[in-house]
Amino acid sequence: EKQKRLLKNRPDQPQNPRVLRIAIIGAPNAGKSTLSNQLLGRKVFPVSKKVHTTRCKARGVITHEDTQLIILDTPGLTNPLKAKRHNLEEAMLTDPWDSMKHADLVLVLVDVSDHWTRNSLSKEVLKCLSEFPHTPSVLVLNKVDILKKKFLLLEIVTDLTEGIVNGKKLEVKSAFKQDSRSSAKSPLQNTQAPPAESRAPGSPCEQEKNQAQEGSGLSKSSDVRGAGSEEAQGPKHCGFKDLQDKKGWPHFQEIFMLAALHGEEVDTLKRYLLMQAKPGPWEFHSDVLTNQSPQEICDNIIREKVLEYLPLEVPYGVTQVTEIWEEGECGELFIVQNLLVPRESHKRMLIGRGGKVISRIAQEAGQDLMNAFLCDVHLKLKVEVKG
Repeated sequence: EKQKRLLKNRPDQPQNPRVLRIAIIGAPNAGKSTLSNQLLGRKVFPVSKKVHTTRCKARGVITHEDTQLIILDTPGLTNPLKAKRHNLEEAMLTDPWDSMKHADLVLVLVDVSDHWTRNSLSKEVLKCLSEFPHTPSVLVLNKVDILKKKFLLLEIVTDLTEGIVNGKKLEVKSAFKQDSRSSAKSPLQNTQAPPAESRAPGSPCEQEKNQAQEGSGLSKSSDVRGAGSEEAQGPKHCGFKDLQDKKGWPHFQEIFMLAALHGEEVDTLKRYLLMQAKPGPWEFHSDVLTNQSPQEICDNIIREKVLEYLPLEVPYGVTQVTEIWEEGECGELFIVQNLLVPRESHKRMLIGRGGKVISRIAQEAGQDLMNAFLCDVHLKLKVEVKG
C-alpha cells in the first residue's frame, strides 16, 4: 500500500531539480540487472546466469540531494528467432527500443570475460545505437576482474570504439604493462574528460584518472590521450547494410571499466552519472526505489531462482500464480505461489529428490525478498502440471 501511495504521490520536488534518464542496453547476460542493483544499493531486479532473466522494462530510481537518476533496466537485446526459441514475450523485442526513446544517456554494457563476443558489439546493439545516434552513449566494460590478461583491454576498447572516443582518436604511446592483480580500474577509464560545464574542479572523474593509472599497472609516463578531431558533424544514422561490417561504435563519450558483481568502480560510474544530470522535474517521489509493485519484485526473484536451478530451456515454460499475499499484524508477509509446469518430468525436476530443489528455491527467494522489503517473509511454493 505504501508503494502504491508513493507512486501515485506527486514528487517532492527540490528547488532546482535535476534529472537523468539512463537506458542500460547490451547482449543478454552482460550484467545489466547486476549493475542496476549495485547503483541502487538494493536488489530489486532479478539476476541469473541464464539469459533473458529480465523479461520486461522496469525502472530503478536513485535520488541524491537535488538529482534523480532513473535507470531503465531493459531485457537483453535479442532477435525474433532467439525470442521464439526461449518462449519470450513480444515486449522482450520492443522494450529496449522504448527505453532508448526516453533516455537522456545510454550505457552500453559489454561482458569482457566472454572471449567470443567481447571484441565486437552485437548487431542488435549497433542497430539500437544507430537508430538514436544523437543520444549520448557511454561504453561500460563489465566483469573486468575475471579478465586475467589486462593488456587485452586496450585491444577490446579499440575494437569497440573504432579507436575514437568523444570525437577524438585514441593514441597509445607506450605499451600497457600486464598486471596480474584483480583490478577493475583501467588507463582508459576517463581518457576523455566530460565537458567543462558538467565537471567541477577536482571532480571524481579527474581524481579517478590518476588512481586508474596506478591500479592498472600503466606507468605515469604513458600517454593515453585524444589526438586529432574527428566526426565533427556528429553521429549519423546508419542503415542495416552499413552495420553489417561494423564491430564498434565511434561515438562513445566515455569509457568505464568495472566489476558490477563486486561493486568495483560502480561508485565512479554513479558519480559520473550524477554529474551528467540536467535541470528538469523529478518523475518520482524521493522515497521510491523502483516503479515495480511488490508482487512484480516477488515474481521476478522467484523466477530468478527457478532459472538458476533448472537446466537448459525448462524454466522458460514455468508459469507463476500467486495464491496468497497477506500482511501479518507485525508487518510480516505471507506468500503462497503456485509454479505451473508443462510436463510431469519438469515437475519432478523442480521439486527435486526429497523436495530439496524447491525447498532451496523457496529459502533463497525468501531471503532475497526479506532484503528487498526489509521485513520478515514467509514464502511457500507449490508445483503443479498445467491444465
